[in-house]
Amino acid sequence: MRSDSWHLTDDVDEFLARAGDFLRSRPDLHTMTATVAEKARTRGAATSFGWLESGGGVRALFHLLPSSRRLNTGPLSPEQADALAARLVDRPLAGVTAVRDTAAAFAEAWRRRTGATPTPGQGVRLHRLGALAPPEPAPAGRARAEDPHDRGQVVRWCHEFMAAVDETPTTAWADSRYADKHYTFWETPDGTPVSLAGSTSVVAGMARVDPVYTPAHLRGRGYAAAVTVAVSRAALDSGATHVVLFTDPGNATSNALYRRIGYVPVADFAALSFSDDGGDRTLATNV
Repeated sequence: MRSDSWHLTDDVDEFLARAGDFLRSRPDLHTMTATVAEKARTRGAATSFGWLESGGGVRALFHLLPSSRRLNTGPLSPEQADALAARLVDRPLAGVTAVRDTAAAFAEAWRRRTGATPTPGQGVRLHRLGALAPPEPAPAGRARAEDPHDRGQVVRWCHEFMAAVDETPTTAWADSRYADKHYTFWETPDGTPVSLAGSTSVVAGMARVDPVYTPAHLRGRGYAAAVTVAVSRAALDSGATHVVLFTDPGNATSNALYRRIGYVPVADFAALSFSDDGGDRTLATNV
């Protein structure tokens, strides 16, 4: 292999064999690529992957979903972002999601090469769990893992969550990003579910909490904090060494809640969509 160059593959096993150690070195920052690679490995989901070779080692990585045409990349220097844009220039990208500086650098490099205008979408803030701190006092009730009889409730609340965050509804649950999650309910002493949290399986030592949802009429009672603590503890018990979640940076309430229970901000991510005179490439992102 040439040094200082980007390499692309549609073979997830090849990608993990070459870039797996680098991915596992910062599973928090690479959380999306880790879970996408696991889905490609276990379910054959079509995905393109890439890694940067430099000095005999891997220095950066990305994944690209053909269905959305969105690039999701780890942190890059401006020079690395420019080289990646040059490598991908023959592909019709709809946008990029990355830590803020990287997204801006890639979008500028892409604009120079294609004329595509970047349009900002909803950014997110990545948090990593430090020391878990259960709320005191905890709300009355208990945490309970979902069982097969709960699937209808899970599906309904995930669709309500999507509507609340202006996410495009999924047409097929099995193909959605929610189908493979592990869900925990917080229920009141009489057994009534009042809040829901999900998490991914542990991949590369990392689990990601998503979604966390409490129906509007039940908010402000501590249920979201309690169920997030419960699902985070379950992830740790399953072997996760990194537990992460994303928030809306503009939502002061949720950001303060997660800080109180032990989550620490890591980085802000930007989602930029590309459009040009040849046609609209704008596509909503789901980080």
